[in-house]
Amino acid sequence: MCLTVSMELFVKQSLCRWTFAVASLLTSCTVVAPSGGPGVTQDTALGPVLVDAAGMTLYTYDGDLPDKPNCYSLCSVMWPALEAAADAQPKGEFTIVNRATGVRQWEYRRAPLYTYRLDSKPGDIDGDGEGGTWHAAKP
Repeated sequence: MCLTVSMELFVKQSLCRWTFAVASLLTSCTVVAPSGGPGVTQDTALGPVLVDAAGMTLYTYDGDLPDKPNCYSLCSVMWPALEAAADAQPKGEFTIVNRATGVRQWEYRRAPLYTYRLDSKPGDIDGDGEGGTWHAAKP
């Protein structure tokens, strides 16, 4: 009896921790670029790539269409959209698209931009080539 109760308590506590962790990820699925927009480049092993304000590599997705992002739900957990601030204005090859969720997202050459959750520091390019459909955004 004691073992059964302890096991049930352990499972419930573990489930609560797991649920909280997933909920935390799902509530933080966008990265906001400054109102001036992206456009900074950084040298990496791939050569120069576009980065966000924190120096994290930006990516494009083959599943997107021009001006139409298609990375939602679980995809957006691993690949947060680069959100445009409310006062952001398009500049040169950097434009803004409205996602189906109502969020404004930066684009480069009409390709929506994303970060990669598994890149841990500026200069990381771990998302490049992921699934054969994700590519570091190059100037």
